[in-house]
Amino acid sequence: MSAEEGGIPGLGHHRQARWTLMLLLSTAMYGAHAPLLALCHVDGQVPFRPSSAVLLTELTKLLLCAFSLLVGWQAWPMGGPPWRQAAPFALSALLYGANNNLVIYLQRYMDPSTYQVLSNLKIGSTALLYCLCLQRRLSARQGLALLLLMIAGGFYAAGGLQDSWNTVPGPPPGAAASTMPLHITPLGLLLLILYCFISGLSSVYTELLMKRQQLPLALQNLFLYTFGSGPGPGLLEGFSGWAALVVLSQALNGLLMSAVMKHGSSITRLFVVSCSLVVNAVLSAALLGLQLTATFFLATLLIGLAMRLYYSSH
Repeated sequence: MSAEEGGIPGLGHHRQARWTLMLLLSTAMYGAHAPLLALCHVDGQVPFRPSSAVLLTELTKLLLCAFSLLVGWQAWPMGGPPWRQAAPFALSALLYGANNNLVIYLQRYMDPSTYQVLSNLKIGSTALLYCLCLQRRLSARQGLALLLLMIAGGFYAAGGLQDSWNTVPGPPPGAAASTMPLHITPLGLLLLILYCFISGLSSVYTELLMKRQQLPLALQNLFLYTFGSGPGPGLLEGFSGWAALVVLSQALNGLLMSAVMKHGSSITRLFVVSCSLVVNAVLSAALLGLQLTATFFLATLLIGLAMRLYYSSH
Protein backbone atom coordinates (compact mmCIF):
# COMPACT_ATOMS: atom_id res chain seq x y z
CA MET A 1 0.00 0.00 0.00
CA SER A 2 1.48 3.36 -1.00
CA ALA A 3 1.45 6.57 0.99
CA GLU A 4 -1.34 7.87 -1.26
CA GLU A 5 -3.32 4.73 -0.50
CA GLY A 6 -3.12 5.32 3.23
CA GLY A 7 -0.19 3.10 4.15
CA ILE A 8 3.59 3.05 4.11
CA PRO A 9 5.52 1.08 1.50
CA GLY A 10 7.58 -1.81 2.81
CA LEU A 11 6.04 -2.08 6.27
CA GLY A 12 5.73 -5.51 7.83
CA HIS A 13 2.44 -6.83 9.17
CA HIS A 14 2.99 -5.68 12.76
CA ARG A 15 4.19 -2.21 11.80
CA GLN A 16 1.28 -1.85 9.37
CA ALA A 17 -1.06 -2.82 12.22
CA ARG A 18 0.45 -0.07 14.40
CA TRP A 19 0.03 2.40 11.54
CA THR A 20 -3.65 1.43 11.24
CA LEU A 21 -4.14 1.76 15.01
CA MET A 22 -2.57 5.21 14.91
CA LEU A 23 -5.00 6.29 12.18
CA LEU A 24 -7.95 4.92 14.19
CA LEU A 25 -6.86 6.80 17.32
CA SER A 26 -6.48 10.00 15.34
CA THR A 27 -9.95 9.50 13.85
CA ALA A 28 -11.43 9.12 17.32
CA MET A 29 -9.68 12.26 18.61
CA TYR A 30 -10.79 14.33 15.63
CA GLY A 31 -14.38 13.19 16.09
CA ALA A 32 -14.38 13.95 19.82
CA HIS A 33 -12.99 17.47 19.49
CA ALA A 34 -16.16 19.42 18.64
CA PRO A 35 -18.43 17.62 21.17
CA LEU A 36 -15.83 18.19 23.90
CA LEU A 37 -15.78 21.89 23.07
CA ALA A 38 -19.58 21.95 23.30
CA LEU A 39 -19.39 20.37 26.78
CA CYS A 40 -17.13 23.24 27.84
CA HIS A 41 -19.89 25.79 27.17
CA VAL A 42 -21.15 27.95 30.03
CA ASP A 43 -24.40 29.78 29.28
CA GLY A 44 -23.96 28.88 25.63
CA GLN A 45 -20.45 30.35 25.35
CA VAL A 46 -16.92 28.95 25.42
CA PRO A 47 -15.67 30.22 28.83
CA PHE A 48 -11.95 30.32 28.02
CA ARG A 49 -9.85 32.24 25.52
CA PRO A 50 -9.35 30.32 22.27
CA SER A 51 -5.75 31.56 22.20
CA SER A 52 -5.16 30.02 25.64
CA ALA A 53 -6.38 26.61 24.48
CA VAL A 54 -4.15 26.81 21.40
CA LEU A 55 -1.15 27.87 23.47
CA LEU A 56 -1.58 25.08 26.02
CA THR A 57 -1.99 22.55 23.22
CA GLU A 58 1.24 23.68 21.55
CA LEU A 59 3.13 23.67 24.87
CA THR A 60 1.93 20.12 25.56
CA LYS A 61 3.18 18.99 22.14
CA LEU A 62 6.48 20.75 22.74
CA LEU A 63 7.00 19.00 26.07
CA LEU A 64 6.12 15.59 24.65
CA CYS A 65 8.56 16.04 21.75
CA ALA A 66 11.37 17.22 24.04
CA PHE A 67 10.74 14.26 26.34
CA SER A 68 10.89 11.86 23.37
CA LEU A 69 14.31 13.19 22.38
CA LEU A 70 15.68 13.31 25.93
CA VAL A 71 14.81 9.70 26.74
CA GLY A 72 16.24 8.52 23.43
CA TRP A 73 13.03 7.33 21.75
CA GLN A 74 14.31 9.17 18.67
CA ALA A 75 18.00 9.81 17.99
CA TRP A 76 19.52 13.25 17.51
CA PRO A 77 21.08 13.80 14.05
CA MET A 78 24.82 13.39 13.71
CA GLY A 79 26.76 16.56 14.52
CA GLY A 80 23.97 18.13 16.54
CA PRO A 81 20.61 19.55 15.47
CA PRO A 82 20.73 21.82 12.37
CA TRP A 83 18.86 24.78 13.81
CA ARG A 84 18.89 26.64 10.49
CA GLN A 85 16.31 24.14 9.24
CA ALA A 86 13.89 25.31 11.93
CA ALA A 87 13.05 28.64 10.23
CA PRO A 88 10.64 27.25 7.58
CA PHE A 89 8.45 25.82 10.34
CA ALA A 90 7.53 29.35 11.43
CA LEU A 91 5.02 29.59 8.57
CA SER A 92 3.56 26.19 9.45
CA ALA A 93 3.10 27.28 13.05
CA LEU A 94 1.42 30.51 11.93
CA LEU A 95 -1.04 28.67 9.67
CA TYR A 96 -1.84 26.01 12.25
CA GLY A 97 -2.27 28.64 14.97
CA ALA A 98 -4.75 30.59 12.85
CA ASN A 99 -6.73 27.44 12.06
CA ASN A 100 -6.78 26.24 15.66
CA ASN A 101 -8.31 29.55 16.72
CA LEU A 102 -10.83 29.36 13.89
CA VAL A 103 -11.97 25.90 15.01
CA ILE A 104 -13.02 27.28 18.38
CA TYR A 105 -14.67 30.42 16.99
CA LEU A 106 -16.61 28.31 14.48
CA GLN A 107 -18.46 26.59 17.34
CA ARG A 108 -20.33 29.86 17.94
CA TYR A 109 -21.96 29.73 14.51
CA MET A 110 -22.76 26.03 14.00
CA ASP A 111 -23.32 22.78 15.88
CA PRO A 112 -20.52 20.19 16.23
CA SER A 113 -21.74 17.77 13.56
CA THR A 114 -22.32 20.53 11.00
CA TYR A 115 -18.76 21.72 11.60
CA GLN A 116 -17.38 18.21 11.35
CA VAL A 117 -19.10 17.44 8.03
CA LEU A 118 -18.65 20.81 6.32
CA SER A 119 -15.00 20.92 7.28
CA ASN A 120 -14.62 18.17 4.68
CA LEU A 121 -14.72 20.97 2.11
CA LYS A 122 -11.03 21.32 2.86
CA ILE A 123 -10.63 18.24 0.66
CA GLY A 124 -10.88 20.38 -2.44
CA SER A 125 -8.26 22.94 -1.43
CA THR A 126 -5.92 20.29 0.00
CA ALA A 127 -6.12 18.06 -3.07
CA LEU A 128 -5.48 21.01 -5.39
CA LEU A 129 -2.48 22.24 -3.39
CA TYR A 130 -1.25 18.65 -2.99
CA CYS A 131 -1.08 18.25 -6.77
CA LEU A 132 0.38 21.70 -7.42
CA CYS A 133 2.95 21.98 -4.62
CA LEU A 134 4.06 18.35 -4.39
CA GLN A 135 3.69 17.68 -8.11
CA ARG A 136 1.63 14.56 -7.46
CA ARG A 137 -1.00 13.22 -9.83
CA LEU A 138 -4.21 11.57 -8.70
CA SER A 139 -5.91 8.96 -10.86
CA ALA A 140 -9.46 9.48 -12.10
CA ARG A 141 -10.62 6.91 -9.54
CA GLN A 142 -8.93 8.81 -6.71
CA GLY A 143 -10.26 12.12 -7.94
CA LEU A 144 -13.79 10.73 -8.01
CA ALA A 145 -13.37 9.43 -4.46
CA LEU A 146 -12.32 12.86 -3.22
CA LEU A 147 -15.21 14.45 -5.11
CA LEU A 148 -17.60 12.08 -3.31
CA LEU A 149 -16.24 13.34 0.01
CA MET A 150 -16.97 16.93 -1.03
CA ILE A 151 -20.47 16.01 -2.24
CA ALA A 152 -21.10 14.36 1.13
CA GLY A 153 -20.46 17.68 2.84
CA GLY A 154 -22.72 19.45 0.36
CA PHE A 155 -25.65 17.09 0.97
CA TYR A 156 -25.33 17.57 4.68
CA ALA A 157 -25.19 21.36 4.34
CA ALA A 158 -28.43 21.34 2.32
CA GLY A 159 -30.26 19.85 5.30
CA GLY A 160 -28.72 21.96 8.07
CA LEU A 161 -28.31 25.54 6.74
CA GLN A 162 -30.32 28.31 8.44
CA ASP A 163 -30.83 32.05 8.04
CA SER A 164 -28.65 34.37 10.15
CA TRP A 165 -31.69 35.65 12.04
CA ASN A 166 -32.79 32.16 13.01
CA THR A 167 -30.20 31.71 15.69
CA VAL A 168 -30.19 28.80 18.08
CA PRO A 169 -29.65 29.93 21.68
CA GLY A 170 -27.20 28.12 23.86
CA PRO A 171 -28.54 25.72 26.46
CA PRO A 172 -29.38 27.20 29.86
CA PRO A 173 -27.41 26.14 32.90
CA GLY A 174 -28.19 22.58 33.90
CA ALA A 175 -29.84 21.74 30.57
CA ALA A 176 -27.21 19.35 29.31
CA ALA A 177 -29.89 16.95 28.18
CA SER A 178 -31.59 19.48 25.83
CA THR A 179 -31.36 18.87 22.12
CA MET A 180 -29.11 20.86 19.76
CA PRO A 181 -30.50 21.02 16.20
CA LEU A 182 -28.26 20.99 13.14
CA HIS A 183 -27.55 24.58 12.10
CA ILE A 184 -25.05 26.98 10.55
CA THR A 185 -25.18 30.77 10.06
CA PRO A 186 -23.93 32.60 6.92
CA LEU A 187 -21.03 34.08 8.89
CA GLY A 188 -20.12 30.59 10.05
CA LEU A 189 -20.08 29.42 6.43
CA LEU A 190 -17.69 32.24 5.42
CA LEU A 191 -15.35 31.43 8.30
CA LEU A 192 -15.49 27.76 7.36
CA ILE A 193 -14.36 28.53 3.79
CA LEU A 194 -11.38 30.44 5.18
CA TYR A 195 -10.66 27.57 7.54
CA CYS A 196 -10.68 25.03 4.70
CA PHE A 197 -8.21 27.00 2.57
CA ILE A 198 -5.77 27.57 5.45
CA SER A 199 -6.09 23.93 6.44
CA GLY A 200 -5.14 22.74 2.97
CA LEU A 201 -2.21 25.13 2.72
CA SER A 202 -0.83 24.25 6.16
CA SER A 203 -1.17 20.52 5.53
CA VAL A 204 0.60 20.46 2.17
CA TYR A 205 3.31 22.92 3.22
CA THR A 206 4.12 20.95 6.38
CA GLU A 207 4.20 17.65 4.48
CA LEU A 208 6.63 19.19 1.99
CA LEU A 209 8.94 20.37 4.79
CA MET A 210 8.92 17.11 6.73
CA LYS A 211 9.64 14.95 3.70
CA ARG A 212 12.45 17.16 2.37
CA GLN A 213 14.31 17.34 5.67
CA GLN A 214 16.17 14.20 6.77
CA LEU A 215 15.60 14.83 10.47
CA PRO A 216 13.91 12.82 13.26
CA LEU A 217 10.18 13.48 13.47
CA ALA A 218 10.39 14.56 17.12
CA LEU A 219 13.01 17.19 16.26
CA GLN A 220 10.89 18.54 13.40
CA ASN A 221 7.91 18.70 15.77
CA LEU A 222 10.11 20.48 18.29
CA PHE A 223 10.89 23.16 15.69
CA LEU A 224 7.24 23.47 14.71
CA TYR A 225 5.78 23.70 18.21
CA THR A 226 8.50 26.08 19.44
CA PHE A 227 7.24 28.63 16.92
CA GLY A 228 3.66 27.85 17.89
CA SER A 229 4.16 28.60 21.59
CA GLY A 230 4.22 31.91 23.40
CA PRO A 231 2.95 33.70 26.54
CA GLY A 232 -0.61 34.98 26.84
CA PRO A 233 -2.87 36.68 29.41
CA GLY A 234 -5.42 34.75 31.44
CA LEU A 235 -3.93 31.42 30.45
CA LEU A 236 -6.14 29.18 32.63
CA GLU A 237 -9.11 31.51 32.99
CA GLY A 238 -12.37 29.61 32.47
CA PHE A 239 -10.67 26.22 32.15
CA SER A 240 -12.40 23.05 33.36
CA GLY A 241 -11.78 19.33 33.23
CA TRP A 242 -13.44 19.18 29.81
CA ALA A 243 -11.18 21.96 28.57
CA ALA A 244 -8.09 20.12 29.81
CA LEU A 245 -9.28 17.01 27.93
CA VAL A 246 -9.67 19.12 24.77
CA VAL A 247 -6.08 20.35 25.11
CA LEU A 248 -4.63 16.89 25.77
CA SER A 249 -6.53 15.20 22.92
CA GLN A 250 -5.56 17.95 20.48
CA ALA A 251 -1.90 17.71 21.50
CA LEU A 252 -1.78 13.93 21.03
CA ASN A 253 -3.67 14.14 17.76
CA GLY A 254 -1.27 16.79 16.49
CA LEU A 255 1.66 14.44 17.07
CA LEU A 256 -0.16 11.61 15.31
CA MET A 257 -0.85 13.86 12.33
CA SER A 258 2.84 14.78 12.15
CA ALA A 259 3.62 11.10 11.67
CA VAL A 260 1.03 10.95 8.90
CA MET A 261 2.68 13.93 7.18
CA LYS A 262 6.14 12.41 7.54
CA HIS A 263 5.35 8.84 6.47
CA GLY A 264 1.96 9.12 4.75
CA SER A 265 0.35 12.00 2.89
CA SER A 266 -2.04 14.92 3.20
CA ILE A 267 -4.68 12.82 1.44
CA THR A 268 -4.46 10.19 4.18
CA ARG A 269 -5.07 12.97 6.67
CA LEU A 270 -8.18 14.03 4.76
CA PHE A 271 -9.69 10.56 5.02
CA VAL A 272 -8.94 10.47 8.75
CA VAL A 273 -10.82 13.74 9.23
CA SER A 274 -13.73 12.55 7.08
CA CYS A 275 -14.05 9.23 8.89
CA SER A 276 -14.10 11.03 12.24
CA LEU A 277 -17.65 12.04 11.31
CA VAL A 278 -18.91 8.73 12.68
CA VAL A 279 -17.28 9.33 16.06
CA ASN A 280 -18.52 12.90 16.08
CA ALA A 281 -22.10 11.82 15.37
CA VAL A 282 -22.15 9.17 18.08
CA LEU A 283 -20.73 11.51 20.72
CA SER A 284 -22.95 14.42 19.67
CA ALA A 285 -26.07 12.25 19.89
CA ALA A 286 -25.06 10.74 23.22
CA LEU A 287 -23.71 13.86 24.96
CA LEU A 288 -25.62 16.73 23.32
CA GLY A 289 -28.86 15.07 22.23
CA LEU A 290 -28.16 16.11 18.64
CA GLN A 291 -30.91 15.47 16.09
CA LEU A 292 -29.59 13.80 12.93
CA THR A 293 -31.41 14.15 9.59
CA ALA A 294 -31.60 11.89 6.54
CA THR A 295 -29.01 14.02 4.76
CA PHE A 296 -26.56 13.23 7.52
CA PHE A 297 -26.85 9.50 6.85
CA LEU A 298 -26.59 10.12 3.10
CA ALA A 299 -23.35 12.03 3.69
CA THR A 300 -22.03 9.18 5.82
CA LEU A 301 -22.88 6.69 3.06
CA LEU A 302 -21.02 8.79 0.48
CA ILE A 303 -17.94 8.94 2.70
CA GLY A 304 -17.98 5.15 2.97
CA LEU A 305 -18.28 4.82 -0.80
CA ALA A 306 -15.41 7.25 -1.28
CA MET A 307 -13.16 5.21 1.00
CA ARG A 308 -14.06 2.03 -0.84
CA LEU A 309 -13.35 3.64 -4.21
CA TYR A 310 -10.06 5.26 -3.17
CA TYR A 311 -8.53 2.31 -1.34
CA SER A 312 -9.79 -0.58 -3.48
CA SER A 313 -7.43 -2.31 -5.90
CA HIS A 314 -6.82 -0.46 -9.15
